[in-house]
Amino acid sequence: MAKITDAIFAVHELEEMAERKLEVNRVHPLVKLVVTLTYMIIVVSFHKYNILGLLPFILYPLLLLKLSDIPVMTCLQKIKGLLPLLLFIGIFNPIFDRAPLVYMGSLGISGGVISMITLFLKGMYCIAASFLLISTTGIDGICYALRLLHVPNILVTQLLLTYRYITVLMAEANGVYQAYSLRAPGEKGVKYKIWGSLLGQLLLRSIDRAGNLYESMLLRGFNGEFTYIKRTKARGQDYVYLIVWLGMFAVLYVGIKLLI
Repeated sequence: MAKITDAIFAVHELEEMAERKLEVNRVHPLVKLVVTLTYMIIVVSFHKYNILGLLPFILYPLLLLKLSDIPVMTCLQKIKGLLPLLLFIGIFNPIFDRAPLVYMGSLGISGGVISMITLFLKGMYCIAASFLLISTTGIDGICYALRLLHVPNILVTQLLLTYRYITVLMAEANGVYQAYSLRAPGEKGVKYKIWGSLLGQLLLRSIDRAGNLYESMLLRGFNGEFTYIKRTKARGQDYVYLIVWLGMFAVLYVGIKLLI
Protein backbone atom coordinates (compact mmCIF):
# COMPACT_ATOMS: atom_id res chain seq x y z
CA MET A 1 0.00 0.00 0.00
CA ALA A 2 2.82 2.38 0.85
CA LYS A 3 4.47 1.69 -2.52
CA ILE A 4 1.27 2.57 -4.39
CA THR A 5 0.93 5.79 -2.41
CA ASP A 6 4.55 6.65 -3.16
CA ALA A 7 3.98 6.01 -6.88
CA ILE A 8 0.94 8.33 -6.93
CA PHE A 9 2.94 11.00 -5.13
CA ALA A 10 5.81 10.62 -7.62
CA VAL A 11 3.50 11.25 -10.59
CA HIS A 12 2.07 14.38 -8.97
CA GLU A 13 5.56 15.55 -8.09
CA LEU A 14 6.60 15.41 -11.75
CA GLU A 15 3.71 17.69 -12.68
CA GLU A 16 4.65 20.11 -9.90
CA MET A 17 8.20 20.24 -11.25
CA ALA A 18 6.89 21.08 -14.72
CA GLU A 19 4.79 23.97 -13.35
CA ARG A 20 7.72 25.79 -11.76
CA LYS A 21 8.58 29.26 -13.09
CA LEU A 22 12.06 28.41 -14.36
CA GLU A 23 13.52 29.62 -17.63
CA VAL A 24 14.06 26.08 -18.92
CA ASN A 25 10.40 25.30 -18.19
CA ARG A 26 9.38 28.25 -20.38
CA VAL A 27 11.24 26.92 -23.43
CA HIS A 28 8.82 25.91 -26.19
CA PRO A 29 7.77 22.24 -25.77
CA LEU A 30 8.56 21.41 -29.40
CA VAL A 31 12.12 22.70 -29.00
CA LYS A 32 12.71 20.56 -25.90
CA LEU A 33 11.18 17.51 -27.57
CA VAL A 34 13.38 17.91 -30.67
CA VAL A 35 16.50 18.34 -28.52
CA THR A 36 15.65 15.27 -26.43
CA LEU A 37 14.91 13.06 -29.45
CA THR A 38 18.11 14.20 -31.17
CA TYR A 39 20.12 13.40 -28.05
CA MET A 40 18.61 9.92 -27.81
CA ILE A 41 19.20 9.15 -31.49
CA ILE A 42 22.85 10.20 -31.24
CA VAL A 43 23.41 8.22 -28.04
CA VAL A 44 21.93 4.97 -29.34
CA SER A 45 23.82 5.31 -32.64
CA PHE A 46 27.19 4.58 -31.00
CA HIS A 47 28.75 1.17 -31.54
CA LYS A 48 28.22 -1.36 -28.78
CA TYR A 49 31.92 -1.32 -27.89
CA ASN A 50 32.35 2.48 -27.90
CA ILE A 51 32.25 3.33 -24.19
CA LEU A 52 34.63 6.28 -24.45
CA GLY A 53 32.48 7.90 -27.11
CA LEU A 54 29.45 7.84 -24.82
CA LEU A 55 31.10 9.37 -21.76
CA PRO A 56 31.07 13.03 -22.91
CA PHE A 57 27.32 12.88 -23.52
CA ILE A 58 26.70 12.82 -19.79
CA LEU A 59 27.09 16.60 -20.07
CA TYR A 60 23.54 17.01 -21.38
CA PRO A 61 21.67 15.50 -18.40
CA LEU A 62 24.09 17.08 -15.91
CA LEU A 63 23.75 20.58 -17.38
CA LEU A 64 19.99 20.23 -17.73
CA LEU A 65 19.72 19.09 -14.11
CA LYS A 66 21.53 22.27 -13.15
CA LEU A 67 19.27 24.45 -15.33
CA SER A 68 16.12 22.80 -14.00
CA ASP A 69 17.30 23.00 -10.37
CA ILE A 70 16.86 19.27 -9.80
CA PRO A 71 19.47 17.53 -7.61
CA VAL A 72 21.31 14.60 -9.18
CA MET A 73 20.23 12.32 -6.35
CA THR A 74 16.58 13.21 -6.97
CA CYS A 75 16.95 12.18 -10.61
CA LEU A 76 18.60 8.90 -9.64
CA GLN A 77 15.89 8.28 -7.06
CA LYS A 78 13.18 8.70 -9.70
CA ILE A 79 14.75 6.41 -12.30
CA LYS A 80 16.25 3.75 -10.01
CA GLY A 81 13.32 1.41 -10.59
CA LEU A 82 14.36 0.96 -14.23
CA LEU A 83 18.01 0.19 -13.50
CA PRO A 84 17.43 -3.54 -12.79
CA LEU A 85 15.70 -3.80 -16.18
CA LEU A 86 18.74 -2.30 -17.92
CA LEU A 87 21.03 -4.72 -16.10
CA PHE A 88 18.79 -7.67 -16.99
CA ILE A 89 18.80 -6.74 -20.68
CA GLY A 90 22.59 -6.68 -20.85
CA ILE A 91 23.52 -9.32 -18.30
CA PHE A 92 23.71 -12.09 -20.90
CA ASN A 93 26.17 -10.22 -23.13
CA PRO A 94 29.27 -11.46 -21.23
CA ILE A 95 28.01 -15.03 -21.63
CA PHE A 96 27.66 -14.93 -25.41
CA ASP A 97 30.55 -12.58 -26.21
CA ARG A 98 33.56 -13.92 -24.31
CA ALA A 99 36.39 -12.92 -26.63
CA PRO A 100 38.81 -10.48 -24.92
CA LEU A 101 38.59 -7.04 -26.47
CA VAL A 102 40.63 -4.85 -24.11
CA TYR A 103 43.56 -5.73 -21.86
CA MET A 104 44.36 -3.98 -18.59
CA GLY A 105 47.80 -5.37 -17.92
CA SER A 106 47.35 -9.12 -17.98
CA LEU A 107 43.60 -8.89 -17.37
CA GLY A 108 41.48 -9.28 -20.49
CA ILE A 109 38.04 -7.67 -20.62
CA SER A 110 35.61 -9.40 -22.94
CA GLY A 111 33.53 -7.66 -25.55
CA GLY A 112 30.41 -8.81 -23.72
CA VAL A 113 31.34 -6.87 -20.58
CA ILE A 114 32.07 -3.74 -22.61
CA SER A 115 28.82 -4.02 -24.60
CA MET A 116 26.89 -4.54 -21.35
CA ILE A 117 28.34 -1.34 -19.88
CA THR A 118 27.67 0.52 -23.13
CA LEU A 119 24.07 -0.65 -23.17
CA PHE A 120 23.64 0.40 -19.54
CA LEU A 121 25.03 3.88 -20.27
CA LYS A 122 22.76 4.30 -23.29
CA GLY A 123 19.74 3.29 -21.25
CA MET A 124 20.69 5.59 -18.37
CA TYR A 125 21.18 8.56 -20.67
CA CYS A 126 17.86 8.01 -22.46
CA ILE A 127 15.90 7.48 -19.25
CA ALA A 128 17.46 10.57 -17.64
CA ALA A 129 16.69 12.63 -20.75
CA SER A 130 13.06 11.43 -20.71
CA PHE A 131 12.72 12.25 -17.02
CA LEU A 132 14.09 15.75 -17.57
CA LEU A 133 11.76 16.30 -20.51
CA ILE A 134 8.70 15.36 -18.44
CA SER A 135 9.82 17.29 -15.36
CA THR A 136 10.46 20.50 -17.32
CA THR A 137 7.63 20.29 -19.86
CA GLY A 138 4.71 18.33 -18.42
CA ILE A 139 2.55 15.83 -20.25
CA ASP A 140 0.33 18.55 -21.77
CA GLY A 141 3.34 20.28 -23.29
CA ILE A 142 4.75 17.03 -24.65
CA CYS A 143 1.42 16.10 -26.25
CA TYR A 144 1.17 19.59 -27.75
CA ALA A 145 4.64 19.17 -29.26
CA LEU A 146 3.72 15.75 -30.64
CA ARG A 147 0.67 17.21 -32.36
CA LEU A 148 2.89 19.91 -33.89
CA LEU A 149 4.98 17.05 -35.31
CA HIS A 150 1.75 15.63 -36.79
CA VAL A 151 1.73 12.51 -34.64
CA PRO A 152 -1.77 10.96 -35.07
CA ASN A 153 -4.27 12.43 -32.64
CA ILE A 154 -5.45 9.01 -31.44
CA LEU A 155 -1.93 8.10 -30.28
CA VAL A 156 -1.41 11.43 -28.53
CA THR A 157 -4.80 11.19 -26.82
CA GLN A 158 -4.01 7.65 -25.68
CA LEU A 159 -0.69 8.81 -24.23
CA LEU A 160 -2.31 11.74 -22.44
CA LEU A 161 -5.15 9.72 -20.93
CA THR A 162 -2.82 6.92 -19.87
CA TYR A 163 -0.53 9.36 -18.08
CA ARG A 164 -3.33 11.41 -16.52
CA TYR A 165 -5.33 8.48 -15.22
CA ILE A 166 -2.56 6.11 -14.20
CA THR A 167 -2.97 7.63 -10.73
CA VAL A 168 -6.68 6.74 -10.81
CA LEU A 169 -5.76 3.12 -11.58
CA MET A 170 -3.24 3.19 -8.73
CA ALA A 171 -5.91 4.55 -6.38
CA GLU A 172 -8.29 1.75 -7.40
CA ALA A 173 -5.54 -0.81 -6.80
CA ASN A 174 -4.90 0.78 -3.42
CA GLY A 175 -8.60 0.49 -2.56
CA VAL A 176 -8.69 -3.19 -3.55
CA TYR A 177 -5.59 -3.89 -1.46
CA GLN A 178 -6.97 -2.04 1.55
CA ALA A 179 -10.22 -4.00 1.34
CA TYR A 180 -8.24 -7.24 1.23
CA SER A 181 -6.09 -6.16 4.20
CA LEU A 182 -9.18 -5.43 6.31
CA ARG A 183 -10.55 -8.89 5.55
CA ALA A 184 -7.23 -10.63 6.16
CA PRO A 185 -5.52 -8.77 9.02
CA GLY A 186 -1.99 -9.76 9.91
CA GLU A 187 -1.14 -11.25 6.52
CA LYS A 188 1.89 -10.01 4.64
CA GLY A 189 1.10 -9.43 1.01
CA VAL A 190 -1.63 -11.13 -0.99
CA LYS A 191 -2.00 -14.90 -1.25
CA TYR A 192 -1.30 -16.11 -4.76
CA LYS A 193 -4.52 -18.15 -4.75
CA ILE A 194 -6.65 -14.99 -4.90
CA TRP A 195 -4.49 -12.96 -7.30
CA GLY A 196 -6.90 -13.76 -10.11
CA SER A 197 -10.02 -12.61 -8.24
CA LEU A 198 -8.33 -9.39 -7.09
CA LEU A 199 -7.16 -8.60 -10.61
CA GLY A 200 -10.68 -9.29 -11.86
CA GLN A 201 -12.11 -6.89 -9.29
CA LEU A 202 -9.56 -4.27 -10.29
CA LEU A 203 -10.43 -4.73 -13.97
CA LEU A 204 -14.18 -4.36 -13.33
CA ARG A 205 -13.69 -1.27 -11.17
CA SER A 206 -11.36 0.23 -13.77
CA ILE A 207 -13.86 -0.35 -16.59
CA ASP A 208 -16.62 1.22 -14.51
CA ARG A 209 -14.47 4.24 -13.65
CA ALA A 210 -13.35 4.60 -17.27
CA GLY A 211 -16.98 4.64 -18.41
CA ASN A 212 -17.82 7.38 -15.91
CA LEU A 213 -14.82 9.44 -17.00
CA TYR A 214 -15.72 9.12 -20.66
CA GLU A 215 -19.31 10.19 -20.02
CA SER A 216 -18.01 13.20 -18.08
CA MET A 217 -15.73 14.09 -20.99
CA LEU A 218 -18.64 13.93 -23.45
CA LEU A 219 -20.78 16.13 -21.21
CA ARG A 220 -17.97 18.70 -21.25
CA GLY A 221 -17.89 18.76 -25.03
CA PHE A 222 -15.10 16.30 -25.80
CA ASN A 223 -14.89 15.85 -29.58
CA GLY A 224 -11.89 13.56 -29.89
CA GLU A 225 -9.12 16.09 -29.36
CA PHE A 226 -7.85 17.88 -26.28
CA THR A 227 -6.70 21.45 -25.97
CA TYR A 228 -3.37 20.64 -24.37
CA ILE A 229 -1.90 24.08 -23.70
CA LYS A 230 -2.33 27.55 -25.09
CA ARG A 231 -0.82 27.68 -28.57
CA THR A 232 2.41 29.65 -28.48
CA LYS A 233 5.05 30.65 -30.98
CA ALA A 234 8.73 29.96 -30.42
CA ARG A 235 10.66 32.92 -29.01
CA GLY A 236 14.18 33.99 -29.80
CA GLN A 237 15.40 32.32 -26.60
CA ASP A 238 13.87 29.06 -27.77
CA TYR A 239 15.86 29.13 -31.01
CA VAL A 240 19.02 29.89 -29.04
CA TYR A 241 18.31 26.92 -26.76
CA LEU A 242 17.83 24.68 -29.82
CA ILE A 243 20.96 25.89 -31.63
CA VAL A 244 23.19 25.66 -28.55
CA TRP A 245 22.23 22.08 -27.71
CA LEU A 246 22.27 20.80 -31.28
CA GLY A 247 25.60 22.54 -31.83
CA MET A 248 27.04 20.93 -28.71
CA PHE A 249 25.82 17.49 -29.81
CA ALA A 250 27.37 17.99 -33.25
CA VAL A 251 30.72 19.12 -31.81
CA LEU A 252 30.85 16.18 -29.39
CA TYR A 253 29.83 13.64 -32.02
CA VAL A 254 32.25 14.86 -34.70
CA GLY A 255 35.07 15.33 -32.20
CA ILE A 256 34.62 11.81 -30.85
CA LYS A 257 34.57 10.33 -34.36
CA LEU A 258 37.83 12.12 -35.18
CA LEU A 259 39.60 11.20 -31.95
CA ILE A 260 38.42 7.61 -31.46
